[in-house]
Amino acid sequence: MRLWSVHPKYLDAPGLVALWREALLAQKVLKGETRGYKNHPQLERFRRHSQSQRAIASYLMGIWEESQRRGFHFDKGKIGRRGSAGRLTVTRGQLGFEFDLLCQKLKRRNPEKCRQLQSERNVVAHPAFRAVDGGVEEWERIKTNVR
Repeated sequence: MRLWSVHPKYLDAPGLVALWREALLAQKVLKGETRGYKNHPQLERFRRHSQSQRAIASYLMGIWEESQRRGFHFDKGKIGRRGSAGRLTVTRGQLGFEFDLLCQKLKRRNPEKCRQLQSERNVVAHPAFRAVDGGVEEWERIKTNVR
């Protein structure tokens, strides 16, 4: 599961669809409606929020809005408890880490989109987040290649 902190505008079509599905799954996990993914580190920032249901709904709304901009037909009715939850925070280090990770994925899957992103200088956060100073988030599991 990857609940991207970067703005969904950076994702290619398959990435946006996958994010929608994963965020819907996250919403179910936070509601206690599923067995799997309960301890996934990507959910920590939502769990820590005082209004976790509204926070994940706000996150889903950001994805839905991007889907509308692109002419996709995501079902807005699947978004749960909406209302003001305030924005979550994400560190600029996390945004940079995720942007680099996304570029690596796109290099293989969608080289043209990857080339478009290479000119990006100021990575924009998902609308549900407010960027703050800091490194990679503590919940992030960074894989290292050990040979």
